[in-house]
Amino acid sequence: MNLNLLNHLILDSSNKQSIHKHRLIKHFFNLETASVSTLCKAMDMSTPSLLKLLTSLINEDWVEKNGYGVSIGGRKPELYRLKDKKIMILCVDIELFHTKIAIIDNNYNFILDVKAILLPISKSRTDFFNILHANLQAILKSAGIDWKQLIGCSIGMPGLIDAEKGENYSYFLSDGENISLTAAFEKLLNIPVVIQNDVNGSSMAEFTHGMAKDKKNVLVLLMDWGVGLGIIMDGKLRQGTCGFSGELGHIPFVENGALCYCGKHGCLETIASGNALSEMAKEGILSGKNSMLNTLSNEELERIEPSVIIKAANKGDQYAIQLLSNVGTYMGKGISMLIQLFNPELIILSGKIAEAKQYITLPMQQAINMYCMTQIREKTMINSSELGENSRLLGYTASGIDQFLEALIKRAKKPMG
Repeated sequence: MNLNLLNHLILDSSNKQSIHKHRLIKHFFNLETASVSTLCKAMDMSTPSLLKLLTSLINEDWVEKNGYGVSIGGRKPELYRLKDKKIMILCVDIELFHTKIAIIDNNYNFILDVKAILLPISKSRTDFFNILHANLQAILKSAGIDWKQLIGCSIGMPGLIDAEKGENYSYFLSDGENISLTAAFEKLLNIPVVIQNDVNGSSMAEFTHGMAKDKKNVLVLLMDWGVGLGIIMDGKLRQGTCGFSGELGHIPFVENGALCYCGKHGCLETIASGNALSEMAKEGILSGKNSMLNTLSNEELERIEPSVIIKAANKGDQYAIQLLSNVGTYMGKGISMLIQLFNPELIILSGKIAEAKQYITLPMQQAINMYCMTQIREKTMINSSELGENSRLLGYTASGIDQFLEALIKRAKKPMG
């Protein structure tokens, strides 16, 4: 990872002191607010040593007081946090048909409104990179932000992603230099880059800001154009050996079903994803189904957004309701398997299709009642995410800043010369 542009975070002090400061900054970022006793435990430091370090960061304008914590008895402890805009990260959320861009700080403040551009994900890199870079240049210029002010860029996208190797084996396949996708992004942007799967972004957002916060065993089901699964077990986000865990959408569910883009037939994504929902709606309308979706233009019909079908259902359109019900039933069968495999305390439904709420959750629950053991399913709550459509950007911020700060600490530990 190229960290040459992170020198603005290296604080003037001895190497050992610098390491401690970066560690403390990282703890502040992950804890958001913390008392001296909490920081002493996290840093494994005595109170006098921690106070000396904390005072230094306050004097250097990195940390500020932030109210008081809860007291079990006696004085309430003072709380501290990082100041706003001390660290800023560029986040890019690449979806199938468009890309979202945001700049977010260490306290999860959006420095400017999220920008959505009509830039679909691509199999190759060149054209996508050129358009993305031009848009990023324009956005940063309009916001008055220099590239050197950014700690790095955190990019999320669908596909089979090995974050450690920096590769996506589904999209952005090399069409030129033989370098990893992460290295190619770093060369383009000239700042450090991390990449991750979109469902891991959703899961991290729920873990840090949503319903999964302070919980140990949670599954996050991303029901978007595809289907993905985030696994939080024993209080940690589990990604598997290569980061490939959670590929629920590519488990075959239907004998002799439709061909999935992964090469198999009858995958869950072919019957219960946003793409499947759009395709089923299109086929039904073209075959003469009675629905208010008949008013869509040919262009709109070519790729019907799930939100359009949900709006029709909310207006009482029976065909739209049936489409969503079918998706809910299939997803319920899939969730039954997950409940019996993982025994989670909570399953969070996120993504475009989760916005259908009762139109999918009721048939989903019926399927779970049918296919899942009673003793296990009764221990699992199922709720729709409350974080909103830009929640993944919060997840990308959390994982991105944490990784960049960890890289800084490792670099500071290396002997000089």
